Amino acid sequence: MWLAGSSGPGAGPYGAHRIIRVTGAGLGAGPGTGRGRGAAPGECGGRRRASAGAELRAATVEVMSSRQQPRWTQTWLGGVRSAGIDLGYPGERLGLPQEGSGSVAGFGRRIGAVLVDWLICTWAITQGLLRLDPTREPWVPVLILAAEYLLLVGTMGMTFGMRLFGVRVAALDGGQPRFVPVLVRTFLLCLAVPALIWDRDQRGLHDRAANTVVVRL
Repeated sequence: MWLAGSSGPGAGPYGAHRIIRVTGAGLGAGPGTGRGRGAAPGECGGRRRASAGAELRAATVEVMSSRQQPRWTQTWLGGVRSAGIDLGYPGERLGLPQEGSGSVAGFGRRIGAVLVDWLICTWAITQGLLRLDPTREPWVPVLILAAEYLLLVGTMGMTFGMRLFGVRVAALDGGQPRFVPVLVRTFLLCLAVPALIWDRDQRGLHDRAANTVVVRL
């Protein structure tokens, strides 16, 4: 009884509730029950002790498992993975492999691809070709980045940065995403915030809205 986490009879209503659950069924198996009739006193007592011990162990396991449940602050701040809950590898529920080609791309590859594309749109095109200052015209590189994504992801499934880091955008069936999903994904990506909110498969809101996933080549 007390091994299950109770501090004794004075533990309050919750402790008393655990005492009843642990001892009620075991003490109810007295000599007047069906199991006690016709059996030797030693055998009947041994059965009662075995039954009470089994129920005590089950109650102990139940209390311990309840203590192992993550707090809501753990799941809210760091996600359920940081709380020690195994949800499988990213992409498992989507039918994707854990490693190699076709697996979910890591954040390092994806961030590197975005940085390369942003540098191309900002320095090479905005400053180099258009001779514009991106600090004074910050919307210009954003429009160029959106045009790049619409053109390249819509036709090849990847941008220059994605090709450099070995990733691509794929539909959930593994094929090439259609134009409308790419348009929705690009619009949400340019807003920046939706791409920073992801699920356990490392898909941001822009990927979830477009039914796409970034995988390795």
